[in-house]
Amino acid sequence: MSVSLKTVTLNDTHRQLGAKMVPFAGYDMPVRYSSDLDEHHTVRRAVGIFDVSHMGEFRLRGPQALDLIQRVTSNDASKLADGKAQYSCLPNHDGGIVDDLLVYKLADEDYLLVVNASNIEKDWNWIRQHNTQGVEMEDISDRTSLFAVQGPKAIAALQQLTDVDLSSIPYYSFVQGSFAGAPDVIISATGYTGAGGFELYVPNESAALVWDKVMTAGQAYGIKPIGLGARDTLRLEMGYCLYGNDIDDATSPLEAGLGWITKFTKDFTNSANIKKQKEAGVSKKLVAFVMDGTGIPRGHYELMDADGQKIGDVTSGTQSPSLSKGIGMGYVKTEFAAPGTQIFVQIRGKNLPATVSKLPLTKGTEE
Repeated sequence: MSVSLKTVTLNDTHRQLGAKMVPFAGYDMPVRYSSDLDEHHTVRRAVGIFDVSHMGEFRLRGPQALDLIQRVTSNDASKLADGKAQYSCLPNHDGGIVDDLLVYKLADEDYLLVVNASNIEKDWNWIRQHNTQGVEMEDISDRTSLFAVQGPKAIAALQQLTDVDLSSIPYYSFVQGSFAGAPDVIISATGYTGAGGFELYVPNESAALVWDKVMTAGQAYGIKPIGLGARDTLRLEMGYCLYGNDIDDATSPLEAGLGWITKFTKDFTNSANIKKQKEAGVSKKLVAFVMDGTGIPRGHYELMDADGQKIGDVTSGTQSPSLSKGIGMGYVKTEFAAPGTQIFVQIRGKNLPATVSKLPLTKGTEE
């Protein structure tokens, strides 16, 4: 039985641009327009625009909105001022992660949560079941488009479309206002590439207008549409986690290197057990690695030590366009997690050497 795919508002636009469309998280999504390599370098060197409107957006309002967010997320949302965002996760009761997400403070008692497309229903139900104090919850995913305009030339390309001084918006901050003639746009200095730039949350009725104006304004800066293929290589070079690959229902935030978004200054789902894990130390850790020679690591490949004993598994892997080498992320026994440690990736029956590396694996922008 085929399940019908959902479409983003600009599905026809992507098809007209010649995008190769693939099913992703229940949506018909552009994976590439030209080549993954060309699109990757466009973002590192100039500016690209991604349509990531498949992502989920929940609005939480009311006197108890912050309390609810504090109870279900690992980070400390009480630290957010208006116009600030934070990366966080939703821990489950079993030591794993329901999802990772962004929390935006729009105003007092008014928050926006941005979640992964594949987890919209799961996250909604999870948060709703913890909503015991009447917080007004609204799923605005299906009427919100999201464009990520990323790269070192993003500010120059976008500045002519708004009166807001884009260079004055700090990382993980945002402003709400008119953009490219469209009202009610959230201009957020966030992204999943490490190349700098903005994410634009746009009401669907303004999606075509904003996309077209960004493409026109960006022409002088070499803007191109970018698909999910390059999105994956860009985020992997930075070591950003992808839910379902590097983190999931069974990985703890501490194992995943997300201790920095896990704040024990408050109680949250399973916080007592996660705190015990922190005190005891974790037995495995998520690491990034670079292949010493040839070989491209892929998810589920086994990681070995020098004696050929299994020490873990690859969770994400690719050929890095910026390094021209195979790179990956994976969980290894903690004793193999220090940067500089040699490990081996089992590729087609051979154990090929790789080195555990510090993040990011490459600079976010290229000359």
